[in-house]
Amino acid sequence: MFADNSSAQPLDRAAVAAVDPTDQIADVLSLPEQLRDAVFKVESAELPQVDSPGGLLVAGMGGSGIGGRLARGILGDQASRPILSSAGYSLPGWTTSETTVLCASYSGETEETLACFEAAGIIGTNRVVVTTGGTLAQAARAEGVPVIPVAGGLQPRAAVAYMTVAALEVAAACGAGPRLTTEVDVAADHLEQLAIEWGPDSAEDSLAKSLARAIHGTIPVIAGYGLTEAVASRWKTQVNENANQLAFASVLPELDHNEIVGWGSAADFGRFSAVFFEDSDDPQRIARRIELTRSLIEADGGSVHVVSSLGQTAVERAFSLILLGDLFSTYLAICNRQDPADIAVITALKKGLAEQE
Repeated sequence: MFADNSSAQPLDRAAVAAVDPTDQIADVLSLPEQLRDAVFKVESAELPQVDSPGGLLVAGMGGSGIGGRLARGILGDQASRPILSSAGYSLPGWTTSETTVLCASYSGETEETLACFEAAGIIGTNRVVVTTGGTLAQAARAEGVPVIPVAGGLQPRAAVAYMTVAALEVAAACGAGPRLTTEVDVAADHLEQLAIEWGPDSAEDSLAKSLARAIHGTIPVIAGYGLTEAVASRWKTQVNENANQLAFASVLPELDHNEIVGWGSAADFGRFSAVFFEDSDDPQRIARRIELTRSLIEADGGSVHVVSSLGQTAVERAFSLILLGDLFSTYLAICNRQDPADIAVITALKKGLAEQE
């Protein structure tokens, strides 16, 4: 476990630069611009309107695949058909020619997504690709499949705006939900203000910095519901990759039927913290569950934090938490003295897999 000296750790621009030589923080802060550019790039792809009674399936891994899950949470009750995600080498058995499949791979070389692209072609689904290029783009263009371009030069996880907007727009194109381009533009304006409030030039007691210091030295367990369920997974993976430490994601109300019992002995196994997301659209029973669960966990010595989404629309509220999580996990990397771009173990794994081919 990292030494807990975070209370004295400055999290200003100089402190970030000291462990972030590739300026990953700049990509985080450009999230508003990326949202606007994502809409432009989808429009440039000129997606055909293909009615898909089977709904939308987003096939993708890691930072590329999370966009599908975020889009499903954002659409919520506005989704008129199934919007599901698949992370693996194959498509679900129920996938038919009436399904639209969005294959998402930032690099265009993700072997699982390439396998799904081929499988979707065999089934005869309506296919769309979102990528920067690579083998996936080449295969798509060779077969006349629309390609939604993504800005290059990013870590795949930093392309969350592009992947989420692509999933939202493809959902609209296949009849699974309404277009939300106006909401995306409003969210971008909102995020510009939040980036100032939480960014490296903000006060040392700003929300993102305070949360990083409070959670430093612990293993966070992050829980969401509805709109924020996928956001919890996003925070988990951002802590994994940016801060180079374990984190876990849970979902309410399910965790109150099992996981809550484990908190009673959490201190025997390590230092843990809990983060619960609140959203204005949550049912009152979820709010009550958060209140009660918090009191019970704190009684057992756990550190508990409740974080609220900000904004009016679902796009605004989801992306307020995405920005907060990206900044929080970057500041946590500073506390850990960890380069947020360092994912050497993933690179080693991919190299090992390639050597076996």
